[in-house]
Parts: sequence; structure tokens; C-alpha cells
Amino acid sequence: MKIIFMGTPEIAVPCLDALCAKGWEVPLVVTQPDRPKGRGNQTQASPVKEYALKAGLEIYQPEKLKNNAEALEKFRSIKPDFYAVAAYGRILPKEALDVPSKAPVNVHFSLLPKYRGAAPVNWAVVNGEEITGVSTMLMDTGMDTGDILLRKETPIEGKNAAELAAELAEAGAELLIKTLENFDIITPLKQNEAEATLAPIMKKEDGLIDWSKPAAHIERAIRGFYPWPAAYSRIDGKMIKFFAAGTEDIAPKEKPGTVYAAGKDFFSVSTGKGGLVIKQAQLEGRKRMDAGSLLAGFPIEPGTKLG
Repeated sequence: MKIIFMGTPEIAVPCLDALCAKGWEVPLVVTQPDRPKGRGNQTQASPVKEYALKAGLEIYQPEKLKNNAEALEKFRSIKPDFYAVAAYGRILPKEALDVPSKAPVNVHFSLLPKYRGAAPVNWAVVNGEEITGVSTMLMDTGMDTGDILLRKETPIEGKNAAELAAELAEAGAELLIKTLENFDIITPLKQNEAEATLAPIMKKEDGLIDWSKPAAHIERAIRGFYPWPAAYSRIDGKMIKFFAAGTEDIAPKEKPGTVYAAGKDFFSVSTGKGGLVIKQAQLEGRKRMDAGSLLAGFPIEPGTKLG
């Protein structure tokens, strides 16, 4: 079996690793170009590229695939049986999708047709889903609109987006192998457009906390936007990011965004419904730490306002 793999972030690496572990031929790995990243703005390779380099696989990093004759010729010259695509980050044009002799197969980290788009893991957490999962699908020119091949459910159970993504990455790798091994006997299922929802790419401003929302919603945002863009607010003119919190089913008298209780190892903030108990945070210019350590160097008193 000859497979061109396409993927970019960490969540895609187990899929590529699983293909290699099966001993299937992966003559080409297609990933996004190296991008500037971090405070130093230094160019950094994608996790998929880093894996491919260690595995000695050929790497191709086109800026785009649409109207790219070079890419099309490269794919055609390989004569792949399949594309295996996982979080590549580009929609493939029809002429590229037509290249594999069997099919272009995509691994998407949601239970399609729910959460089509760039950030399905994050939005499933933020929106309070109890169950999410992984789907394999036949690719078409739409955004995650192709026929479903296989699906596997995963409970969220209070995980943050990074924890859930790691779990889904492994589930996705298993489902990809199962899909390719059984491709000829799987009956594709058309997606129900009436059930479709979107998971758009996250923006920095998505993490800004609206304290008028219920505490349960804010707690999910803290988990869903972990580690980026992170749920954040401001306190005494400084940005503060939150990474872990709990909720209290109480009705604070204070206006939303006001600290109503503080101890040696916690502080609690009023919201539109209930209280939010901060367990882990990061004050601007400092490292991420538990609430007790933060309070030791930055006392926060009841009555302090956030926002």
C-alpha cells in the first residue's frame, strides 16, 4: 500500500507513526511550511515535519496546493493508493483529490457532521459536549463535508483541550489504520447537513472572559482554550490567564468579575451564575503556578475586580 501523508500539528503525528509502524510505504509527507513561533519569532518546523525528519521520510512543504502544478505533478508521479490526511490545514483542490487510485481519506477530530473546521477539539469542550470523538471520511472540495467512513466516540469527562487532543490523536491513528485496512468493505455514509456545526479557527480574543457568563461556561472555556489562546482577564491593569478552575453553586452578592473570597491557596470570582474557584493561573510577566503560589507573591483581596 502506497500512501501520501498530509498533516501538520502534534495531533497528526500518531497517524503518521501508525502508518510507518504498519510497514506501509509512505513515499511523501506533505506539511505546512516552517512558521515563526514564540517570543523570539524563530522559524519552527511543524511536529509532523520533525517526525518525518527523524523517520527519514521525504518532506514537501508547499505554500498552497490550489493552482500548484508542481505539487500536482509530484503527487501523480508517486501514484498513491491513498492520501491519509490529518489536520493538514489546507483544503485540497479537486485535481489533487482525484490522484489516489483508491481515495483521499481524512481523519477529523470530531463526530462529524458536528464541529467541522479548524478547532473541533477546543469548541467541543467550550460548548459543553459530554462526548466527542474521531471520524474518518472521504475527502471532497468542501470543509469536512465528505462521506463518513468510520467514527469512534470519546467521553470528555472534564479534560482540557490538550489532554483530550492527545487521547483523540491515538484514537485517530487506530481508526485510520482500521479504515485503510477495511476500505473496500466500508459503506460510506453521507453527512446530515441539518446536524452540521462549525468549529472555526481560534482567535486571541476568544479567550477573553465575559464574567457575566455562568461559572460553568467560563470553566469550560478555561479547559477548551488550553493552552492557547488561554482564558484570560485583567487584574490591577495586568493580564491574568487561567488554566484550571472549579465552580461553586452559590449566588455571590458581588457583581460578576469581583473576587468574593480569598484564602491561602485559592480565590473565587463571581460570575453571571455561580462562583468560579481559581486553581491555577499565570499573572503577566510570571510563570504559570497554582493559586496559592500566585497569592503568596501577589495578594488578591475580596472586592478586587477583574475585567
